[in-house]
Amino acid sequence: MKEEVLKAMKEAGKPVSAGEVAKILNADRKEVDKAFADLKKDGSIVSPVRCKWAPAE
Repeated sequence: MKEEVLKAMKEAGKPVSAGEVAKILNADRKEVDKAFADLKKDGSIVSPVRCKWAPAE
């Protein structure tokens, strides 16, 4: 799920929220939230804007 979330974020081309990613992937919000938590922990995503996330460059 983490890879899918990261791919969707890259394809969006802009900072997105967990809810937006869940819609893009047509996935359960709880699964997306869990993936976001893991990605935040390992530094794969950053928050350039409040409540929005983007892949770390």
